[in-house]
Amino acid sequence: TDDTAPSAPPPVTRLLTRSPSRQRPTSRRRFLALTGTATVIGAIGVAAGQSLVTLTREAGAAAANFVLPRAARRARPIPPEASLGVEGIEPFITDQKDFYRIDTVLAPPTIDPRTWSLRIHGMVENEVTLTMDELLALPLEEQHTTLTCVSNPVGGDLVGTATWLGYPVRELLRRARPQPGADMVLSKSDDGFSASTPLEAMLDDRDALLAVGMNGQPLTPVHGFPARLVVAGLYGFVSATKWVTELEVTRFDRAEAYWTQRGWDAKAPILVASRIDVPRPLARVAAGTVVAGGSAWAQTRGIERVEVRLDDGDWTRAELGADVSDDTWRQWRAEFPDVGAGTHAITVRAVDGEGTVQTAERRESIPNSATGHHRIQFTVE
Repeated sequence: TDDTAPSAPPPVTRLLTRSPSRQRPTSRRRFLALTGTATVIGAIGVAAGQSLVTLTREAGAAAANFVLPRAARRARPIPPEASLGVEGIEPFITDQKDFYRIDTVLAPPTIDPRTWSLRIHGMVENEVTLTMDELLALPLEEQHTTLTCVSNPVGGDLVGTATWLGYPVRELLRRARPQPGADMVLSKSDDGFSASTPLEAMLDDRDALLAVGMNGQPLTPVHGFPARLVVAGLYGFVSATKWVTELEVTRFDRAEAYWTQRGWDAKAPILVASRIDVPRPLARVAAGTVVAGGSAWAQTRGIERVEVRLDDGDWTRAELGADVSDDTWRQWRAEFPDVGAGTHAITVRAVDGEGTVQTAERRESIPNSATGHHRIQFTVE
């Protein structure tokens, strides 16, 4: 293996250019919410002649004219049966504008693809540097993958599915030839963020891309333009580094990532989870048959079944949408006939492809995801 790319890469559109202690365990959602109060930082930027609005506009302008090449390997079409047609369930593919965003910066960095590069170094036999021209010249692949934030509360919306376009990270790492004993990839972002990903997760057969596109369009600045990581089966804070510029092959006992230093799990495998989208909490519905629906996910293992119950009744199997892949969520639907007037509750749980039943135990998200069954109350009248 070597670090050369095919000759005659397609041109990259000319874009705007701008270069942009250990702590006790902290709630990520609280930490990130506090950044909303950091208007002092924004004021400093304004005082320096660069407002947050300007920064965001520059980032948007840098991405606006970027043109993606065609995928050499297309993702298989999503069958119509993947969507169950229940009004109120989030669409199977999440639009970029609706895709959740958790950042540690006030505004996305503005990166010129002409000067962007990815450096792979550390415990490798062959250090590799990849430019955007070289990346776009490679045979890019499409993959449908669901991403989940570790901060997602039970029943929360910090989860979404997209069709990503990029190049398999395993192929880039094979060029670099990781040394024996390496077990982690520390990915680093243009904004200073870092994430720890098990090396094995970047070398096995799961979906793991250095991505440049999302749902047939270039990445938007807030979603990592010009390039980001998408590694299935791990929560986003160890698998989905945006604005990525470095992959350092190392060991978990030698390096720590941004959130690991703040008390979070270093490896963060995704747990089986499910959510009720319909009825909405505290909804008022007509007496008779009540239709419930939502989504369930367990990336890399898939969803084997979803079970629901009305009030404290027996668990019953829900109807599942078509299985697109083990790395994407599945929609579910259930009907409860002859529901009488009054206040009722629906609870959901999922079972993954390995037979693991979603736990009912409630816990907070530190160090690796909130758990518990999603239960909503509604009123029949």
